[in-house]
Amino acid sequence: MGKIVTIDPITRIEGHLRIDIEVANGKVTNAWSSGQMFRGIELILQGRDPREAWMFTQRFCGVCTTVHAIASVRAVENALKLDIPLNAQLIRNMIMSAHAIHDHIVHFYHLAALDWVDIVSATKANVQAAANLAQSLSPWYRNSVHEFRAVQEKVKAIAGTKQWGIFSNGYWGHKAMKLKPEVNLIAVVHYLQALEYQRKINDAVGLLGGKTPHIQNLAVGGVANAINLDDETALNMTRLLKVKNFFDEVRDFVNQVYLIDVAAVGSFYLDWAGHGAGVTNYLSVPEFPIDEKGTQFDAKGGVIFGGNLSKTKAITSFNDPYFEDNVKESIARAWYDGDWSKHPYEETTDPKYTKFDYDGKYSYVKAPRFQGKPMQVGPLAQVLGAYALGDERTKKYVHLAVDTIKSVSKKSVPLSALNSTLGRIAARAVRCAVINDMALKHWNMLVNNLGKGDTEYFNKPVFPKGEIQGFGFHEAPRGTLSHWVVIEDGKIKNYQAVVPSTWNAGPRDADGNRGPYEESLVGNPIANIEKPLEALRTVHSFDPCLACAIHAFDPDGKEMGVIEVNV
Repeated sequence: MGKIVTIDPITRIEGHLRIDIEVANGKVTNAWSSGQMFRGIELILQGRDPREAWMFTQRFCGVCTTVHAIASVRAVENALKLDIPLNAQLIRNMIMSAHAIHDHIVHFYHLAALDWVDIVSATKANVQAAANLAQSLSPWYRNSVHEFRAVQEKVKAIAGTKQWGIFSNGYWGHKAMKLKPEVNLIAVVHYLQALEYQRKINDAVGLLGGKTPHIQNLAVGGVANAINLDDETALNMTRLLKVKNFFDEVRDFVNQVYLIDVAAVGSFYLDWAGHGAGVTNYLSVPEFPIDEKGTQFDAKGGVIFGGNLSKTKAITSFNDPYFEDNVKESIARAWYDGDWSKHPYEETTDPKYTKFDYDGKYSYVKAPRFQGKPMQVGPLAQVLGAYALGDERTKKYVHLAVDTIKSVSKKSVPLSALNSTLGRIAARAVRCAVINDMALKHWNMLVNNLGKGDTEYFNKPVFPKGEIQGFGFHEAPRGTLSHWVVIEDGKIKNYQAVVPSTWNAGPRDADGNRGPYEESLVGNPIANIEKPLEALRTVHSFDPCLACAIHAFDPDGKEMGVIEVNV
């Protein structure tokens, strides 16, 4: 048996995640993923009006807010078989797009990049050479010597005080860091620029959603955005043009900076295209509906088993029984009462904490399965599914990323390299660019529809007597999200959320099959067990959000920031 390394908590994520890895001969030989919080909102919802569920569920998390709101209203609408006005679909689509773009920019620059970028090394860069390299890769207008020099001077000043602020606790100088000082400086410059552009696109969420986080404009049956092009207090062309300007401006940053940086940084770490594949069963769902019934979508989704893209099975509508019938969750290794595997409509949420047991229960996260198999969800699943199903936008940006890698590294990269830690990060950038294009298309569709005189934005829901059930899904930034509701006499009888980080961060099931985080860590190199940077790289590539994945925790006595090494 090797040494057990406990990383608790994993930082630069949302929520409380513990990762244990067994390391032998410089490699991970086993892994355990543990969600350390209990959520309980499902229990709070029982007995409530289904129309208000979305207001509660978006409080699962302070980051993944809009995604739970949309999945919740879709679940209730699905139970009621309620159509949604086209204007409402398009407004929702733009909010979801803006939220996803914001999330993806933040993930790379502010959460994951510091696993690959050495901030201290940037102080040694040749500023002119760094600017020249950046300008050779992209026409981005802010790749100037002036801005690069100003940023380097800021970082040098911080280094002189040894008070690193937002850059504290990084593994600077770690021998797994491979970037040249000039590439590190490019990344630091764009890190700071990204703070501006993620704020800009989040303003679009606020303009359409009323506020952010925790939007206020959704309703079961549509949206609450009163549409009147002649009224300054309603949704009008002035506000819509502001929204479009945000998408236009951020699109340039995504295409000319984000996508290029991911490919350029990845060019120096091509060995990581061989680490972190883990579970190669992929699940994604269609998104951005362009009809009232949720049967036509601008983004494709489907199921891939064993990485075989040629046999990708599409999920085709909000009512697709292939999705509805094949989702189950196991609590065999999770801190809940029992050891069952059940469909979400039939689940219970009865927490029963015991202890952390490597051979027993060790997480508050359940273990979702599709047709009995663990599934990886997220941008990689989205990109692979869309690529396999013929989406031209996805192909365009995948090829752009591959061409950039080839330009920098002088090496070709096959599509199969996406099945990796590096591939997950690259897929997120591709997905971000695709979504931005879709958002601008849907903006035009909304304006054209309004120009025809259609200003409908809401269909009133009517709840029947007796029991009904429904599910709503959304392809969120971290992957496939679904909410499941059972309604009896107009009140919520049961409610379950099967979220992306539950799919990915889930523990083993009753058959001992590891979850995607766990499986992806096995085989990873670990150069220094006291500084397990490589494990963080793979975990961060999923963009964990454990606040969503766990199902109020007691912080008393909680020791933070611990890395334990046990023989």
